[in-house]
Parts: sequence; C-alpha cells; structure tokens
Amino acid sequence: MDTALRTRAADVFGWTLRPEQERLVDAVLDGRDALAVMPTGSGKSAIYQVAGLALDGLVVVVSPLVALQEDQVVGLEDHPEAPRAVTVNATHSRRDLDAAWAAVDDGSVRYVFLAPEQLAKDEVVERLRHVGVSLVTVDEAHCVSSWGHDFRPDYLVLGEVVERLGRPPVLAMTATGSTPVRTEVVERLGMRDPLVVAAGFDRPELRLEVVRHEDDEGKRTTLVRQVVGLEGAGIVYVATRAETLVLADELVESGRRAKPYHAGLRARDREAVHHAFLDGEVDVVVATSAFGMGIDKPDVRFVVHADVPESVDAYYQEVGRAGRDREPALATMHYRAEDLGLRRFFASGSPRPASLRAVYDAVPAGGGAVARSELTERSGLAARTAGRAANTLVEAGVLADGGDGLHRVDGGPRTAAAAADRAKEHAHERERIEESRIQMVRRFAETDECRRQFLLGYFGDELPEPCGNCDTCSSGSARRAHAADGSHDAEWPPDAEVEHPEWGRGTVMSTEDDRLTVFFDSVGYRTLALVDVAERGLLERV
Repeated sequence: MDTALRTRAADVFGWTLRPEQERLVDAVLDGRDALAVMPTGSGKSAIYQVAGLALDGLVVVVSPLVALQEDQVVGLEDHPEAPRAVTVNATHSRRDLDAAWAAVDDGSVRYVFLAPEQLAKDEVVERLRHVGVSLVTVDEAHCVSSWGHDFRPDYLVLGEVVERLGRPPVLAMTATGSTPVRTEVVERLGMRDPLVVAAGFDRPELRLEVVRHEDDEGKRTTLVRQVVGLEGAGIVYVATRAETLVLADELVESGRRAKPYHAGLRARDREAVHHAFLDGEVDVVVATSAFGMGIDKPDVRFVVHADVPESVDAYYQEVGRAGRDREPALATMHYRAEDLGLRRFFASGSPRPASLRAVYDAVPAGGGAVARSELTERSGLAARTAGRAANTLVEAGVLADGGDGLHRVDGGPRTAAAAADRAKEHAHERERIEESRIQMVRRFAETDECRRQFLLGYFGDELPEPCGNCDTCSSGSARRAHAADGSHDAEWPPDAEVEHPEWGRGTVMSTEDDRLTVFFDSVGYRTLALVDVAERGLLERV
C-alpha cells in the first residue's frame, strides 16, 4: 500500500493496517478480486473502508442484516473525515430512501450498504450501474455457500449482479471458511483469479469445553446454573425459536438480565435486543443462529451452546463472538447425542417433486426467461415454495439465473419430470454432505483430542501441540489422543486435490499420525486410515 494512502488511513480512521489487510487493499485497488477469511475482530471492514479512500466510484457493501448495515454506517460517521455512507433497505421510509438515492446520484456518497434482496431488484441494479460502482464487497460471504452456514438463497444472484454492474472487483469477506466453503464462494460470485488471504484461525484466548449429558432435564439444569454463575455479557445459542423464550424466562427468574432473539420477532424488537446488548442493558441474549453476525461487542465473555450447532463452521463462527478484546473468554457446548437428531431433521427436506415440476414448467422452453418475481403466478405456488424449488433447480444445473431472469440450461432435461429427478438427486447429495457435517460436530463433541487442534485441522490450519486451554487438555486426554498435527503434510498437504475411486474429487483438510480427513464433493467429510490409503490405493493426487 502506498505511503500516501497509508498516511490518509491513519489520519481519517486512526488505523495502522496489518500486512494481510494491506495486501487485500492493494489487490482490489489493482482491480483484482479478493477473498478475506479472517477471524472475528481482525478488521475486515477496514479493508473496503480504506480502499474507498482511494476509489472514485461507489463502494457497494452487501450485508445480510439491517442492524449490521446500520452499525457500519454509524462506525463511519464516528470518523468525521471519512467519506459519507448510506443504507438502502426495506426498513426506511420512502422519504429516507429518496434522500439516500439523491446523495448517491449527486456523488456525495462513497459507501452504499444494502441487503442481497435489494440487488434482486432490477431498478436498484440499474441505478447503481448508472452511477458507477468501483468495488463490490460481500460481507458474511459464507452465506453464498450452501455447504457453509447461514446459507441465504438471495446471495445466489450476486455473481450475475456483479456482471451487470460492469464487473468491478469483488471483495468477499467471512470470519470462518473451510476449504469447501471458500471454493464455493469463489465459484458462485464468479471471482477471477482472486487473492485469497486466510489469516490464522486460532483464538487462543477462548477456552473450549464440551459438557456431556445423558438426559435433557439434567442438561437444562446444569446449563442454567452455569450461565447464572458466569460473569459479564454472553450469548446462549439454542436450536429453536420456542426455546429462546423459555430459556430466557428461566434466566430472568434466576437473576440474569436476559432477552430472547430469533428471526420471527418483529424487526423493531430484534433491533431493541441488539442495541440493549451492545449498550450493556442486557447481559445475556438467548438466541437462534439468527443473532450474532457482525455483533461489534468486544467484551462478550462467554458463548454457551444449549444445543449442538448445525456444523463445525457455524460453531466456530458463533464462539468467535466471545473475547474480541483478546481477553480470556469461555465457549461451552452442552452436548447430548440425541440432540443430533434435531439437526438431521433441519438438514433434511427438499422441495416436493410436484413443486420442482411446476417451477420448471413455468420457465419457457426455447431460450425464453422468466423473472423470479413472476414465478408465483406462473407456477401456482406460494412465493417461498417457488423460490426454494427454483434455487434447487439452479443448484442442480437445470435452470440458470441470467440478467433477464431464470432460463433453461442448453442441453438440459426436456421434461419437467426429468428436471425434477435431477434436482432430487442433487438434493440427496446435499443431504449426504449435511449428514457428514453433523458427524463432524459429533466427532468434535466426543473427541478426546485437543479441541483446538481438532478445530484448526478442520479448517486446514494445524497446531503441532495441544493448546493447554480446553477441557481435554485439562483432563490430560489430549496428550494421549491422535490430533490434527500435520504428521503427514509432506505426503498429503492441506488443500491438496485428490481422487477417490468411489467418491471422486476431494480436498485434504488435515492429517494425523495414522489418518487423514478429506472433504469429497459428493459425500462430504470422510476420515481415512493411512494404512488403507497406502495398501488399497484409495487416493491419488491430482
């Protein structure tokens, strides 16, 4: 990064960027796409904010939550010399939106924050294209990946939107992303030869614990007792909306200032909980996974999981919200093996064949296209059902999203029945991968290994020795167990592409002294004994 920009960043924001941040700023200023996989609290927002100081056109920031958008704007406003920023979302009045767009049109705005749903609107894309966009930043980019967590179907349109905006450089950012997630983010956003910076995933200040339970009542009693006894602010994650209400009430009755949070609450109620937590008026938020993205509260002292998370990716993203001030913090998962059944239920389920056929028939044959907004009327399905079916058909490769809407893929199925069959086959493949992710959560919860070694190995970032700051290290079992220590990295390095005779193409995630873990595109995560790999020739480097 040149000296002038480095000086201006210090003058405007008071920041001295780290080398990895500067590399990413340089990349996007050179017109190159970039993917930043950096831990919570590592300053990802500074990358596009500093780049915006040197760019002439708009910096469009795609962010999934209104609260997160507003927080970013307030953060910029706290620096009087920073360029102006506005948000464009459905919570604003028509008058406020008109004022925001007027500021965009007259060039007085540099940063525009909006949700992916806004970019699904043709008039929004055309307005941005007319003004000129210099950088598209996709925050919480794991939402692009159906193998990641917090998957948002509206993110699927972003690759096409970037093309319609004149193909400015794309900066994608996320706090956690295993190799399969990174690969899909790059593909779905249409990124070209991106600079990928994956900063260290280790958060040594977090103590990692799993408490195992035999019955649900005992688990609840222990969890409430623990949270009541913990000091400071914290988040308790649960699996269902109903559970947020019940557990928050129990904590209040036990003397904690607690509030529930889930996606079904009214927007203003969610906003109230969000800001009460940030301002210290609420100590504990009991939430589904809907809470937490972009929470800018450095002094969260604990994250407790009352139920198993949907994946290791989701778990590490959620516990990463504790200890952002780099002071000691606690992450506890309360685990009961039977709870995995609920995650399997959430992971299963795909659109019915009749819905798939109806949507495929709604798309004209012979090269025509239909806007997503027209699917409800043309298919006769409810909007949510039609949208899920359309996404499944797109993911299966029988429909494609174009600038003018959905169209059938050249050489694709001739009949709706054939299209539905192919989509169902793809959906079953996805369910197999979801099952493998659940199994990885089980392995993490039940392991005798150092939990930090397990987590870092999952993300392809190995730790040679046990960490000393988790329950298995404290018990002594970590020293006796196998761990992702890179024992065979010379032969099977992380991120190496391999081929299996039955499961096809895969990516090496980590190695131990007698096994390696591979993510296969067709079946998800598998752990293979090295002796079997050698004797049976199970893997071939590609």
